[in-house]
Amino acid sequence: MQFMMIVKATKDSEAGRPPNPELMVAIAKLAEEASKRGVMVSAGGLQPSSQGTRIRVSGGKTSVIDGPFAETKELVGGFAIFNLQSKEEAIRMGREFMQVHADILGPSYDGELEIRPLMDAPPRH
Repeated sequence: MQFMMIVKATKDSEAGRPPNPELMVAIAKLAEEASKRGVMVSAGGLQPSSQGTRIRVSGGKTSVIDGPFAETKELVGGFAIFNLQSKEEAIRMGREFMQVHADILGPSYDGELEIRPLMDAPPRH
């Protein structure tokens, strides 16, 4: 089963500040371990929303909205896709990932990770 882990943006990531180097080393280690086990499909961080664009359809009309976007807590800062056996395994991995953030960034860190199962691809005819 595939799961996407979506890490929410922070004020620092939205400001374009580089991530903590110690945190990046720890995340790279987790990613390497997941890759060696063959469970990581893809992962990446996102540029601040100031670099992004949204395309909205409303009332049959399409509009383009350039970033930055408000509500940092609702923005995606990064993602990873995994092939895992269960939601419980995804939760375990997500907790481990976020605990690394808490351990390195300390009690002032306020972050969130969302875990969502991917839909199965439609059958091919």
